Amino acid sequence: MNTADPQYFLSIDNGTQSVRAMVFDQAGELIAKSKVDIEPYQSPAPGLCEIQPEYVWRSLCEACQNLWPMLDFPREQISAASVTTQRATVVPVDKEGRALHPSISWLDQRKVDSSPRLSPLYQLLTWMVGARGAVADFHANAEANWYAEKCPEVWKRVDKYLLLSGYHVYRLTGNFSDAVSSQVGYLPFDFRRQCWAASGEWKWRTLPLSRAMLPELHAAGSLLGPVSAAGSQQTGIPAGTPLIASGSDKACEVLGSGCLSAGTGSLSYGTTATFNITTDRYMEIERFHPAYPGVVAGSFNPEVAIRRGFWLVSWFKNEFGLREQRLAQERGVSPESLFDDLLEAVPPGSDGLLLQPYWSADACPAGPEARGAIIGFNDVHTRAHIYRALIEGIAYALREGKGRLEKRSGQVISTLKVSGGGSQSDQVMQITADIFGMEVERPHTFETSGLGAAIAAAVGTNTYPDFKTAVDHMTRVGDRFAPDQAHRQIYDRLYSDVYQKIYRGLKPSYQAIQDIVRASA
Repeated sequence: MNTADPQYFLSIDNGTQSVRAMVFDQAGELIAKSKVDIEPYQSPAPGLCEIQPEYVWRSLCEACQNLWPMLDFPREQISAASVTTQRATVVPVDKEGRALHPSISWLDQRKVDSSPRLSPLYQLLTWMVGARGAVADFHANAEANWYAEKCPEVWKRVDKYLLLSGYHVYRLTGNFSDAVSSQVGYLPFDFRRQCWAASGEWKWRTLPLSRAMLPELHAAGSLLGPVSAAGSQQTGIPAGTPLIASGSDKACEVLGSGCLSAGTGSLSYGTTATFNITTDRYMEIERFHPAYPGVVAGSFNPEVAIRRGFWLVSWFKNEFGLREQRLAQERGVSPESLFDDLLEAVPPGSDGLLLQPYWSADACPAGPEARGAIIGFNDVHTRAHIYRALIEGIAYALREGKGRLEKRSGQVISTLKVSGGGSQSDQVMQITADIFGMEVERPHTFETSGLGAAIAAAVGTNTYPDFKTAVDHMTRVGDRFAPDQAHRQIYDRLYSDVYQKIYRGLKPSYQAIQDIVRASA
């Protein structure tokens, strides 16, 4: 372990709503940070969510260039860099690495109407194992199929098919490479073996892709390539700086939270609210829904996701938060920082108002017909009640996810680490402790995905010999929140007697709504 001299690591985190360039030291302290807000997507038609790759690349360059004046040491002292990005956002490029079409974001809902071309034998096999629906869904949702069917002239020119992470690696190094742990999406990827699928596997038969169109994959902590002269000129990162593989923003967030075992839960209040564990055993929480690769080679991050999780805070802000937006502008603070006043104004349980956060049913644990629900209204309820019920509803849904993970893994989750944007609120942290009925921990830094990438860079430069040692030195608890027992009792009753029964009770109505909407479309 080489820690005699100060070691600094550059993390670039391209999330859904911003690009952040950060420098961490070998102790996991955030030394400097530059943030550039970005539009999450453009929507040329309902359900379509696209990103211009050049736009996010320019935002990345801007974030890096803004970072350098913040350092009190020469940027040449940075030992290595690593990139982590939002998951499942694809970029088709030509032979010169130029993006050929707007990227389809992970939030996109487009599908193709065609069916996978499987041989009679494969059709029989998928029917026998009950995978017929899963294969059809994979084919319908795969962005590569949409490009090939809807934009055939563009698809003819595609030389490489990359995720956003691989696109940034190419722009920084000139290499078509990517991290193993970044491979999340409708790709010919073998999640169990954590490599591209073998040539005879069914995924190749449902996609218009060849192995030559995909990047070379590297385990976290290994070299993707040195930053090129062109990458250096645009970002200001010194040419030759090693770019080290890490993983997707979620995988890095789990690592940066210090979650290395199935007994530690990693809860994230992000755009998508998630509950993850880390395990060396591959297991699917839902059949045919893969366990994503963890940053540490050979590890997995089984996940329960509420797709529109803390996005609901933005929804509330836009629909009901005009007062907070005006006050925030006057005071020079964020509107979200004023929402804690709304939480404090309402008692635990929101006076009987409950919210089920299935605003996007395609990735919720209920059925595909599910919709969001708010029940229990009476004349005492205000918009403050709606906001607290929203936060409580997300926590209820994640508590449900914790139970599913424990049942599937056979491991009791005794430690709970909470990160993501919502974790910055003490009120949200306390609500989480009360609803889960256990002490919850907030990491010492909010930027856990960036820290996870920095940990990979530290391992890649031999600053630490392995990931466990790096995590031990670079992560720690910032604050702890113990449950209020009186509040816990209220939440336990609301969760078991009401929340867990909402979906089952409303399912017939959801199905009727779905049929009516489809018929009228």
